[in-house]
Amino acid sequence: QVQLVESGGGLVQPGGSLRLSCAASGSIFSIDAMGWYRQAPGKQRELVATITSRGSTNYADSVKGRFTISRDNAKNSVYLQMNSLKPEDTAVYYCNARVRDYGMRRYDYWGQGTQVTVSS
Repeated sequence: QVQLVESGGGLVQPGGSLRLSCAASGSIFSIDAMGWYRQAPGKQRELVATITSRGSTNYADSVKGRFTISRDNAKNSVYLQMNSLKPEDTAVYYCNARVRDYGMRRYDYWGQGTQVTVSS
């Protein structure tokens, strides 16, 4: 009974910026981790960035120094600030949350995906 709602995707020129947001709602006791994944046409889904309940982050090498993941636990939300965007960043971006419900059952939930297109 958890839903993830993503927003912030769109069309941007190379070198531009976008900020993705994802808010989780429903029967949530705690969120172990949240992250962003992306899938480009003809490619496998890949990890972009994750952030744990302790605040530890990790990034794909291709986005280090350009993207920043952050969270607001009070809002059960995660954000991805994307700067210096490149055409190769074009993909559908998916929000992920590893959630524990009140029965201490753990589930992975996924957002619906938001398109990011970097093009002139």
